[in-house]
Amino acid sequence: MSEVPIWEASTHLSEVARGASQRGEVVYLVENGQRLAAIVPAEMAAQIEAAEDAEDLEAALAARDEPGEPVRAEQLWAELGL
Repeated sequence: MSEVPIWEASTHLSEVARGASQRGEVVYLVENGQRLAAIVPAEMAAQIEAAEDAEDLEAALAARDEPGEPVRAEQLWAELGL
C-alpha cells in the first residue's frame, strides 16, 4: 500500500491508476495527512464486491429461515411509512 498526495494524483492519475493495477496494491489519496480515498485494482474491487454479495446473500437466507409469522407487504409498508 502506498500514499500519494491528492494534488499529485490529479495531475498523474493514469500513472497512479496503472501503477496500482500493475502492482496489485491499494494507493491511498491523501491531503494534509488524511486519507481521503483509494485507488484499488479492478480485480481487487471485484473480489470485495463478490465477498459483500456473498455476505448479503447469507444474511438474507438466514433471515428467511428465522421463525415468525409472515407479514403482508401492505402491513410492512404501513409500518415503514411508505
